[in-house]
Amino acid sequence: MSKLGPVGFVRSLGRILRGKPQVPPSLADNELLRTLLQRRSVRSFTAQAIPDDVFAAILEAGRVAPSSVNLQTWSFAAFTSESWAATFDQPLPFRGQRAVIVMGDTHRARQVIQAFPDSPLVEYTVAVMNASLAAMAMNIAAEALGVSSVMLSETGRSGLLDAAYLKEMLALPVGVTPLLTIIFGYARGAYPPMPPKLPLDQICFEGRYREADPAVMADWQAQMMAGYKASHMRSSFDAQLRVYQAKSGKAEADLRQMIFGKPER
Repeated sequence: MSKLGPVGFVRSLGRILRGKPQVPPSLADNELLRTLLQRRSVRSFTAQAIPDDVFAAILEAGRVAPSSVNLQTWSFAAFTSESWAATFDQPLPFRGQRAVIVMGDTHRARQVIQAFPDSPLVEYTVAVMNASLAAMAMNIAAEALGVSSVMLSETGRSGLLDAAYLKEMLALPVGVTPLLTIIFGYARGAYPPMPPKLPLDQICFEGRYREADPAVMADWQAQMMAGYKASHMRSSFDAQLRVYQAKSGKAEADLRQMIFGKPER
């Protein structure tokens, strides 16, 4: 990954701070759209407790989320800050008040329906897709209720890269795969700016696939590096990627065991 000098850092950080969602003026007052677009990943929470009824509504949003063939191939492990500490012997990341570990779950449906008996990869992919929809539904429901959140896949051994650890701690059967953890709480301070987002014309096309503009991708990369450095002064985007890369090999083998019930050959 290319280095980012002081001038490039300042320029890229300025572009991040000027970034904002592109909303047609005619829709600027739409409340649901505003909730969707103002959502940010928050990593600092107050000590204010989330009421039980609010958290129940967040979980209900996940329960009624859409899923392929209505298979509902997900499971949610819900925690308070106290039960998380008791289970994992460490506090919730970022001093969150509640958490949900979202899992792809093909185990439960198999007891009554063999939807993909000869296609384990398709079955797993559908489970991931469905569980991800449920995770986003909970994420947006929380935002609508004034509760902030962040979705984690590695921090605090909370997701896919530590699936074997979570399998052991939660006694998960074959076919149940931890994907991510959503941490919930009330934001401490102002929301962070919108992270660097690729322009719509780089990710949306009609007809045949269109390759991205190299200059646009290089600019996005520079913004990613600058944004990470600004929010993690003692680290870098490169360093975080190395953390993921160091854990990915073992995670790959562990996931094969968890999903298919047999080790990698």
